[in-house]
Order: sequence, then structure tokens, then C-alpha cells
Amino acid sequence: MRTIQADCCVVGGGPAGIMAGLLFARAGCKTIVLEKHSDFLRDFRGDTVHPSTLDNLDELGLLETFFQRPHQKLKKLSGYFGGNRLDVTDFSSLKTPNKFIVFMPQWHFLDFLCDAARELPTFSIEMNAKAEELVFANGRVTGVKVSSSEGPLEVSAKLTIGADGRNSFIRKSAGLQVEEMGAPIDVLWFQVPRKVNEPDESLLNTGPGQIVITIDRGDYYQCALVIPKDAAQKVFEAGLDQFRRSVASAVPKLADQIDSITSFDEVKLLTVKVDRLKSWSRAGLLMIGDSAHAMSPVGGVGINLAIQDAIAAANLLAGDLAENRLQDGHLQKVQKRRMWPVRATQFAQIQAQNNIIKPLLANTGSQPKPPLPLRIVAAIPWLQRKLAYWVGIGVRAEHIRSPERFPLKT
Repeated sequence: MRTIQADCCVVGGGPAGIMAGLLFARAGCKTIVLEKHSDFLRDFRGDTVHPSTLDNLDELGLLETFFQRPHQKLKKLSGYFGGNRLDVTDFSSLKTPNKFIVFMPQWHFLDFLCDAARELPTFSIEMNAKAEELVFANGRVTGVKVSSSEGPLEVSAKLTIGADGRNSFIRKSAGLQVEEMGAPIDVLWFQVPRKVNEPDESLLNTGPGQIVITIDRGDYYQCALVIPKDAAQKVFEAGLDQFRRSVASAVPKLADQIDSITSFDEVKLLTVKVDRLKSWSRAGLLMIGDSAHAMSPVGGVGINLAIQDAIAAANLLAGDLAENRLQDGHLQKVQKRRMWPVRATQFAQIQAQNNIIKPLLANTGSQPKPPLPLRIVAAIPWLQRKLAYWVGIGVRAEHIRSPERFPLKT
């Protein structure tokens, strides 16, 4: 069996995991990231990189290089309700140079972060490396046993970070208790070709009983049909023609392109969860990102909360870990700092699910009108600015304050 000794072992190569790996390695910790897949090409990952994360990339000196990757920009949040457009807010009020959301397929974003991290002498990543078992010594997590393309591997680490997503193997293995918030929706995820120079950048599209999100990926839209919880089988049983009609009723601009969906094999079910761990840590182990708190897709803020978790963890722990001064009691500082923004964000998402999304899905008999909460926000500039800040920056922004013992190449 291969063995690797590390200061920090990160399980999971999503945004939280790769950013944590980069920051801990930058601070001088020998860090390894374990990613169970062979690459990052999974189309059902989120696309949105918000102004808070753009600011973080700027703090790292990486923003200019980031913008060289394929991306689109969204400057306003708007939606169509029965054919009528409502601009809910825009990001021009933000006190940041980056007054927009960036759409970048997550595989590009993760490749970008990995490329930057690989320049560090203290960083490594193992692809095709699936965590199989936590290793304990005297009740403390001391590493991970892994199955890899090169055979069994055991990583021993002073600190293990679980960042393996909402279906986290690590949190189950650690016996950490999950508090379920509940989600009344699921999402069907698919692609539709985009017309050249399509000027409309609206995200939210609604028809009678239908909600479709359209994410601009250049030559195609990544689309999300929002459905009631556990209703996917009914959609599939109703047939492909009904599915196409449902999408076109909410997004008329896709009526000519929706026939590109020729099979339900091209439509993927994303099960929505909203939950959080009661405790994010135990001796030797810290959970961050979706593995600590699964977010609703409302607002598209999950990636950015995950990034902020990673930054907070590095700010609070990386220096002590690099200098061999980290104690298990220090791990609780991360939850203490990040739990309030998680609670506040999940509360807002649940309110949006119950007061905006559910009524729109229930209104199957007529063309939808903008729900009252959205009309109120659109009518009051102060609320528009608050919404722009909540979506773009978040409840508590994190800034890079971890040590820089190995500078990144920019």
C-alpha cells in the first residue's frame, strides 16, 4: 500500500476543496487533495462565480488570469412572468470593482484553481482517488484510506478536511449529525442550443406552473426546470413532448431549439437538499462547503459560501498548522465564524422556496404574475441594493488573510 504523509488532507475536489488546498499549501502546509473522479467534467455542477469570489481571486492576484477562461457576465437579476420582464436588482450598487456575476462552467473554474495551486511546492492532487475509510487513533481522525487508480493508498495527516459534497462520505464516516431543513423542489438539468448574439440575459423564466432557469454558456443554455419534490418520475412518464412544451411555455425563446432534446437521457435529476451539520468538526477533522451545509440553488450562492468556508478555515488554521501549533479545539473556530452566514442564507432560501417558488409552481391555470415579495423588492431601491449585496457578496464576506509562505504565480 502506498502511503503519503501530509499536514493537510482535503477530501473532495470541488470549489471548497480546491480553494482550501490552494490556501493551506500557500501558507506552507504540505497539502494533498483527493478527488474521486478522473477529471472535473461533470455538467451538473454550478456555474456562478459571484463578486465576493472575484474579489478573493483579485486578492490572490489571479483575477486577470481567471478572466482569460471562457465566461459570461450577468449584471442584473431579472425574470419573465407571463411574458413580462421584471428587473429585480442589478449589481451596480456594489462597492466592488466587480459589479457582476460570472458564469463559468465549473470544470473551467476548478481547472483554473488547480493550475494555480500546482505551481506551489506544497500542493498535490490525486485524481481517481476515492476515500474508503477514515483512519482513527485514540478517537482522533489521523487520515484516510483511499482506493486509487494506482492501488490502495493511505494518507496520514495532521488535519483532514471533508469537502466531498452534500452526499458526503466523510461526514457519515465521522458520525456527524445532520439537521435537515427540507426542500420542496428538485431540478431537471439539460442543455439547449443558444442563438448567436441572443441579447437577453434573464435567468428566471416562468409559465403556468413552470419555472425554468437559463444560464448562458456561450453557444448553449444550461437549463434547470424546477419541479416539485419527487415529481421527476411524473415528468418522465408524461413523455418528452410534454416536457418540451413545458419548457417552451416558460421560455418561448427556446421553442425553436427545444427539439434538440431527443431523449430523457439528456435530462439529469438534481435532488435538492437544504441541511447543515450540528457540529462541523471532531478531533483531527473539519467539514466545509456542501459537506457541512447543503444549500438550495436559490440565489446560486452555494459555490461562494463554500469558497468563503475554505478562506475562513485557512485564515484561522493554516498558519498554526504550518508551524505545528494547531490544536483540535481550534477547529471549532471555523464553525463559529461561518455558522451565522449559513443559517441566515438558508433561512432566506427557505423563505424564497415557500413564498416565491411554491406559489409559482402551484399556479397551473393562468399566466404567472411576479410574486409579491419580488414586486416589493423591485419597487424599493433600498431593498434592491440589499438583495444585490446578499446575492453578490453574502452575509459575511471573507478576505484572504492566511499566510503567504509560497507566492502564487500570476
